Amino acid sequence: MPTDLPNLLTLSRVGAVPLLVLFALLRQPWADLAACAVFSAAAVTDYFDGKIARERKITSDFGRMLDPIADKLLVGAALMLLAGASRLSDAALLPAIVILLREILVSGLREYLAGLRVGLPVTRLAKWKTGFQMAALGTLLAGDSGASAIGLSWLPVSAIGEALLWTAALLTLVTGWDYLQAGLRHAGVADLSRHSGPPEPPRPAA
Repeated sequence: MPTDLPNLLTLSRVGAVPLLVLFALLRQPWADLAACAVFSAAAVTDYFDGKIARERKITSDFGRMLDPIADKLLVGAALMLLAGASRLSDAALLPAIVILLREILVSGLREYLAGLRVGLPVTRLAKWKTGFQMAALGTLLAGDSGASAIGLSWLPVSAIGEALLWTAALLTLVTGWDYLQAGLRHAGVADLSRHSGPPEPPRPAA
């Protein structure tokens, strides 16, 4: 049911998006801290909604549908805000693009595999990727301006956030390839991921 606690936590993640956008667009030090706080709180719900659903055995089709949507809305909004407000260096745009494209890739794979009634399980490495990604985006939303608002102007917050973003992007490439391989296997073209060209003729028996 939509009113179950895990689903309410997931819905809160969706509801956090417009609040995140509002604070980020104010471009004030206190608002940057507020945007970081909203994003971080929403990111924490991503852990607890699944944990509670599994422990209480109250998983639902509604929750399975909404959870990845909420994640992608939150991450996509944060990336667009950071890029649009020029809060990312030119070099940091590359990992941001990688992360965004991976989200699109996995969404497409999940949609295709759902038609085959095949699930795409989340790997442990993908969970690490999510952790680094959320930490990076929360840190970047606070930025150097947010750090200065609480007397930490000496701390290179933006640089730390970009380093975390690069780490998340590298993990994104690995996990994205793993998911693509899974999709290729179910599409019946797994061999194309290993080699190209015509198949070798059979060798004569010794």
